[in-house]
Amino acid sequence: ALSCSPDILIVDEPTVGLDPGSVRMLKNLFRQLADDGVGIFMSTHTLRIAEEICDRIGVIRKGHLTAVGTVEELKQKANVDGDLEQVFLSLTAEEFLSH
Repeated sequence: ALSCSPDILIVDEPTVGLDPGSVRMLKNLFRQLADDGVGIFMSTHTLRIAEEICDRIGVIRKGHLTAVGTVEELKQKANVDGDLEQVFLSLTAEEFLSH
């Protein structure tokens, strides 16, 4: 995927099945690519990874993009002072309360 020097890289759950050393290597690679101007669109349920490496985050609820921003912007929108998991749960609370 990287041999053709893409402008954008689309990855789905890129850290699943990786050992901690490989996760670190991948995070460093993504950061370098982003710093070099490559757009990285990552889908993940691992919110800690998203919080660590993403410049902007989108929250999808029931198939719709409901919030987009930096971690700090999303914290403000959700009125949460915690981590991204708490932000996500706050922004999607209705879905979890209805079950």
